[in-house]
Amino acid sequence: CDSLPPAHYKETMNTILLWIQQSETKLSMPQVAVAEYEVMEQRLRELKALQSSLQEQQKGLNYLSTTVEDLSRKAPADVSQRYRSEIEVILGRWKKLSAQLVEHCQKLEERMTKLQRFQNDTKTLKKWMAEVDVFLKEEWPALGDSEALEKQLEQC
Repeated sequence: CDSLPPAHYKETMNTILLWIQQSETKLSMPQVAVAEYEVMEQRLRELKALQSSLQEQQKGLNYLSTTVEDLSRKAPADVSQRYRSEIEVILGRWKKLSAQLVEHCQKLEERMTKLQRFQNDTKTLKKWMAEVDVFLKEEWPALGDSEALEKQLEQC
């Protein structure tokens, strides 16, 4: 029948549906609070790979949309409506997935920036504490040596 979509349509539809399901599963995994920069970097790489993969699948999605448009011009109303509904559901899931991906990447990048800042602050604080420790263990001048005592108190 001329009004039915070509076999390639069904194959593409199945491929995209499977891809969406797998991606939704990956994204629905609970976000673990991680304090290790390397783990966060790895997760970000995975999310970026998923974004690339999303762009690669875009061609197939465009093909499905144009095929449904062609179909709705040729096929009976009930048939074309069925395909239109099907593609609308797919496009809805696609948009949601796309937005979630962007959001997850942004949140992770923000966390990574905060963690890096925290690690740098901690390093600075530890260095300062070590210096203070050395200073406190130094010999203090005799009480009669008021000039040396003043200098040391200033340093303090």
